[in-house]
Amino acid sequence: MGYGRLGPSEPGSFSPERATLPYETRSGPTGNGRKRKLILLSLLAVALIIASAVSATVLVGMKTEASGQQSGQTMTRKPTQAISRACSKTRFQALCVDSLLQFPGSTTASEQDLVHISFNMTLQHFSKALYTTSAISYVQMEPRVRSAYEDCLELLEDSIDALLRSLSSVIPSAGAGSGVQGARGSGQDVMTWLSAALTNQDTCTDGFSDVSGSVKTQMAIQLRDLSELVSNCLAIFAASASDDFSGVPIQNKRRLMGSHEKNGNEFPIWLSRKERELLDLPPSTIQADIIVSKDGNGTYKTIAEAIKKAPEYSSRRTIIYVRAGRYEEDNLKVGRKKTNLMFIGDGKGRTVISGGRNVFQNLTTFHTASFAATGAGFIARDMTFENWAGPAKHQAVALRVGADHAVVYRCNIIGYQDTLYVHSNRQFFRECAIYGTVDFIFGNAAVVLQNCSIYARKPMDLQKNTITAQNRKDPNQNTGISIHASRILATPELVASQANFPTYLGRPWKTFSRTVYMLSYIGDHVHSRGWLEWNATAPVDKLYYGEYMNYGPGAAIGQRVKWPGYRVITSTVEASRFTVAQFIYGSSWLPSTGVAFLAGLSV
Repeated sequence: MGYGRLGPSEPGSFSPERATLPYETRSGPTGNGRKRKLILLSLLAVALIIASAVSATVLVGMKTEASGQQSGQTMTRKPTQAISRACSKTRFQALCVDSLLQFPGSTTASEQDLVHISFNMTLQHFSKALYTTSAISYVQMEPRVRSAYEDCLELLEDSIDALLRSLSSVIPSAGAGSGVQGARGSGQDVMTWLSAALTNQDTCTDGFSDVSGSVKTQMAIQLRDLSELVSNCLAIFAASASDDFSGVPIQNKRRLMGSHEKNGNEFPIWLSRKERELLDLPPSTIQADIIVSKDGNGTYKTIAEAIKKAPEYSSRRTIIYVRAGRYEEDNLKVGRKKTNLMFIGDGKGRTVISGGRNVFQNLTTFHTASFAATGAGFIARDMTFENWAGPAKHQAVALRVGADHAVVYRCNIIGYQDTLYVHSNRQFFRECAIYGTVDFIFGNAAVVLQNCSIYARKPMDLQKNTITAQNRKDPNQNTGISIHASRILATPELVASQANFPTYLGRPWKTFSRTVYMLSYIGDHVHSRGWLEWNATAPVDKLYYGEYMNYGPGAAIGQRVKWPGYRVITSTVEASRFTVAQFIYGSSWLPSTGVAFLAGLSV
């Protein structure tokens, strides 16, 4: 999670500010490629600032201020009733009023217009931040600082994309010429994209939490108020949209599965014949667009080459078949532009994507992933993602996913601390096996893990296992971790010594952390309290931790924590809000992936 986020232990914890270790150093990337990229980033940011300003002009063109304003006189600083009402719904009201008053046309805007204006204004701030932060790339940086800096550049780009998509959904003409592909979205889409933009900024800030120096100071100046601006934007939009249940939008027109799915294992009857065939066929018989094979008998020998050659912003599904073998390639990433990529392996344990990157190499947690995906529509099937760094290396991610509408199906995800980083957007995991120790499923996506086996492993001495660490920081974010119809198990190594290593269902990384376990088997390795505090002073009144009709020796609720934010869910209506159909709105997009799923609680 953050570089300095420790495992739930005392003497065994790692703290970068205390440690004096023979770190392997890495110089920051140099060369013409980096220069060209930064020049392009700067040009992009300038273009976005101009584009959003033009969009604002179009928006308010018919609502021009009085002649005094037109002649350059100072705009009144007193907010209108519309601004006061809109900002009263936000968490940072003074910033909301000030920022809106500085935007042309805001004093004659209606509340609905202020939704558009808040998007536009926030986009301009992010575009300016990208422009100014890219300008300091050539400053000499320590490897750890460079890692955090590069995280921020990537995350700023992703946030700008999310804001452009959101803006084009509330102002259709705003996306014209912006390069945003398939930008139009529903209210739920906009909530997701704004939530992701806020998460991105939080991740960027966390990356600098344990470093010091001039670069951190400069970044703090350039990124000032961005998180609060997105939070306000999210609050204003949420208040204007159909929304309930503390930020979980309810989709009324959802396509529920019929009675044809008996045990949650058969494919929905409304899947097309082609989609059924794609899932039923052995990988070697699928007509793949790209074949990766280490022996040279495919299209490419490496996964990195396959990703590079895949089309950008494609609305068509591109299938990459990765033949059996162990692929250890540095920094594998499906970037934002690589949309609708599907990776098919030869099976768990046969096609293995592996790496050992970890925070002891002066990397941020975000940077340690053996494989990362942010391109929308990402699918992985029948393969293993692994980080072999081991428990002593602390944060070491096997798989990081920030792709919207992502699906991971029949995969192994293996690591110790921070195994699976469900970073942002909407995600679905089905029939996966996930192994780890400390916070090994963490992040701020809206994610459902269904029919999965979740294995706690033996951690280091004096450590405790925590399965989840969810970091929802804003009450309007539509994010959380839902573990549904799954199995909470212990590896044989942990079983032999589980009395010395208690396991907890989760701990709250941020104030509004949200995690539920529903209809799942919970083994006796899980502590009777169920959940663990982040630390002695962290609040537990605003989180949402729920359990619904779980079973097994570790599912007894009599001795669970007494936190205000913890609840035993007894209502099927409340529990249903964390199902695929309602929490990630999967009934509208999962069918096209060809992956079987259970839309409701049960059939």
